[in-house]
Amino acid sequence: MTSLTDYAAKTSAERWAWFPYKEQLWRALRSDRALSLIFPIALIILWFAAVEHQWLPEQILPAPSLMLATASDVISTGELFYHTSISVQRVILGFLLGAFIGLVFGVFIGLSRLAEEYLYPTFKLFVQVPSLAWLPMLMMLVGLEEALKIILIAKSAFVPVAMNTFNGLRAVSNRYIEVAKVFNFNRYQLLRYVVFPSSFPPIWNGVRFGLTHAWLALVGVELLASTEGLGYLIVWGRQLFQMDLVFVAVVVVGTIGYLLDKLLNHIELKVLHWRRDSF
Repeated sequence: MTSLTDYAAKTSAERWAWFPYKEQLWRALRSDRALSLIFPIALIILWFAAVEHQWLPEQILPAPSLMLATASDVISTGELFYHTSISVQRVILGFLLGAFIGLVFGVFIGLSRLAEEYLYPTFKLFVQVPSLAWLPMLMMLVGLEEALKIILIAKSAFVPVAMNTFNGLRAVSNRYIEVAKVFNFNRYQLLRYVVFPSSFPPIWNGVRFGLTHAWLALVGVELLASTEGLGYLIVWGRQLFQMDLVFVAVVVVGTIGYLLDKLLNHIELKVLHWRRDSF
């Protein structure tokens, strides 16, 4: 029988010699995906330690078991699904409206020097005002109904989409334009085969940023003026001093925002596969 002294004397290579998948395990542990899990795992461990040693009152930092029980409760009753569906519907409507207007406006000022001179300074001024700063005025104009939420979400999506569309169109290389002139492209052919394909990557980045801003604006407006949605659920939990409910809603908000960004990133990889193939 091997003693503890003999085992300790062995090198690490000898200890792992019996394990057939040691190289695969080591590569997995060194991968970017594994490294990205270090910080959240550390936070969870810190959370357990804080609850165990009562570093904060339970009213401020609920136990993980309590949070899981609350999540199970709101899922089983359908309350979480209801508020989540309301928020998702709002952000989809507002984002589609804002992205459409942003694309049209960005193309308009991006292709017309005259439109840029007249409209771009006002647009830059409009960009500097946060979406929630418009909340008091919009409340007087449209009230507290769904129109208020949709308008603020649309504004948040409009700005990055319009800005990136404008910058993308203006960043098209002159060499591409010169090549198109050599082939005697008319204006329609120039836009279809040169300008829009070249500017599509920054435009798509604007769409991604627009969706992120729309989701953030949704949560903000629901925190301030809503009786439904995930933002309202956060406010409701705070008013009842149920931080476990607040934590559940915050986790859902972060998860959905992350998944939406990943979805657009996946679409980008599919649509712009030619960029990878060209290298």
